[in-house]
Amino acid sequence: MRIRICGVGIAARVAVAVVLLWVWGGVAQGAEKAPKAAAGPAAGSVKKEPRAIIKTKFGEMEIKFFQDVAPKHVENFIKLAKSGFYNGTIFHRVIPGFMIQGGDPNTKDLAKKEAYGQGGPGHNVTAEFNETPHKRGIVSMARAQDPDSAGSQFFIVVEDSRFLDRKYTAFGEVVKGMGVADKIVSEPRDNRDNPNERIEMQVTIVE
Repeated sequence: MRIRICGVGIAARVAVAVVLLWVWGGVAQGAEKAPKAAAGPAAGSVKKEPRAIIKTKFGEMEIKFFQDVAPKHVENFIKLAKSGFYNGTIFHRVIPGFMIQGGDPNTKDLAKKEAYGQGGPGHNVTAEFNETPHKRGIVSMARAQDPDSAGSQFFIVVEDSRFLDRKYTAFGEVVKGMGVADKIVSEPRDNRDNPNERIEMQVTIVE
């Protein structure tokens, strides 16, 4: 079944395509100096969380994850990225005024263009629909008709698309480099919304 994004409420072309991520140590006080306790993180320090860097020929996008509302999707994306799964895949669907979609392993093969949009990692992730609005910059998981059919394909919203809210799992947000997504979505494309030229990605996790 073709991976797709379903929805209504924007241009007819979009509708057609739609059907197709402390303990503080101290020193005890007393007559004699007590052994110093093990020091914890410095006051005011912030625990770093993993982020994804998507590198393309147009530049890089940095993604922060929503681990609190979509932990399984974040875990899945990070695991796939660390394994090199996404490297060499392309953004295979671009729809101006809507989104860019990628993450299909079929897109590594130039001879499988008719199968672009149908591939996955061989497993699915149970839906984690949440209250995150699908506004510009949100990273969400593509899926087939079954709500629990998300695997590896994801999309980045370039314009607010609130009709997707609570129907797709938003699991991250682009915090740097949305101009890159704007360049990608503006690329010339065919009648299946596949860019005429390949836009490959390399995805790394920074922790």
